[in-house]
Amino acid sequence: MAATSSQRGTFASRTFAALRYRNYRLWFAGQMVSLFGTWMQATAQGFLVFQLTGSPAYLGYVGFAAGLPTWMLTLYGGVVADRVPRRILLLVTQTVQMLLAFALAALVFTGLVQPWHIVGLSLLLGVANAFDAPARLAFVRELVDKDDLTNGIALNATMFNLATTTGPAVAGLTYNLIGPAWCFTLNGISFLAVIGALLQMRIASRPPAPRGASAWNDIKEGFGYIVREPSVRTLIALVGVTSCFGISFATLFPAWAVRILGGDAATTGLLQSARGLGALCGALVIASLGRFEFKGRLLTAGTFAFPALLILLTFTDWLPLTLAILVGAGLAVIMIMNLANALVQTLVPDALRGRVMAVYSMIFFGMMPVGALWVGLIAEAAGEPAAVLSGALVCLFAALLVFVAVPGLRRLA
Repeated sequence: MAATSSQRGTFASRTFAALRYRNYRLWFAGQMVSLFGTWMQATAQGFLVFQLTGSPAYLGYVGFAAGLPTWMLTLYGGVVADRVPRRILLLVTQTVQMLLAFALAALVFTGLVQPWHIVGLSLLLGVANAFDAPARLAFVRELVDKDDLTNGIALNATMFNLATTTGPAVAGLTYNLIGPAWCFTLNGISFLAVIGALLQMRIASRPPAPRGASAWNDIKEGFGYIVREPSVRTLIALVGVTSCFGISFATLFPAWAVRILGGDAATTGLLQSARGLGALCGALVIASLGRFEFKGRLLTAGTFAFPALLILLTFTDWLPLTLAILVGAGLAVIMIMNLANALVQTLVPDALRGRVMAVYSMIFFGMMPVGALWVGLIAEAAGEPAAVLSGALVCLFAALLVFVAVPGLRRLA
């Protein structure tokens, strides 16, 4: 039976409306465990790369390798997500990611790991993500009714950022106490939770996708819709700018922890966790608002707050203030990303959802490696604060441009 939620319901019923659906509860629990492991690996891997190379530019190379397949394969991944059962596709991609985590753990346990191994495994992980991301983003619509889609997306962000808050801090301690290999091992084990959840779900079958058109024609159809819809086009562009020039600052956390704050792996974990705590708070705020009708205005506020906080970050080397700023930056960026996702999915028709979300994924995830490479090279040449400041100024300019040129975005509900 379909669940319902109400704008006038209690705080708990509005905030956790999507958890009334059995399939979503399974997804939430499985993903929570898996994402905890994912953030343990991301934090440990970044510090391991910096420890092996001492180079912020190499951090950018690893990020670029992870995201390169996004540009090459995500659009085709969106076609696949519209043609095959998304649950089956997710089972395949999650299993591949689990095996890659175990492979990295084995290399570190045996003492054979080299920086190029991490680059190669990151590239393979990017291939899996190119098929996983469109299916995962579109899958939420199969777990909840349309009226609760924004809430489901907000709770997705909640679990993602709860893992971001705890996983990196635990990773930093684990790294210092027993080494990075155990971080990668725990990540591999954590995938069993989401695989088990997917196997337990009962998903209604979708009408089979038409087979007459080629994959290229399907891709063009998805692009054509985006080109014709100015709101969708603007939202995706904002996501791209934020991903490339804003979120990329996190690539520098290992170098920032050592060179700016005088810390170690545990400090890196604290930086990630502070950003995650802010994003978690932002996601919970959005979820608690229920079916609110000022999404465009809230998103606009985030586009200005995020770069302002990044600019402030570049002027401090005191850890407590740094952590406080990162909490605020995490909250602001979730306003952008979460609401852009919800608004795009609200506007797009179901038949095009996989392909449009593939473009969204390609821009969101694809601009990250470009940003990682860019910010790493600038940090190598001019220092970490200069790299973060330049990205923040680009984001601020984009926010002003959209505010002036696309006023209709603020009216989206």
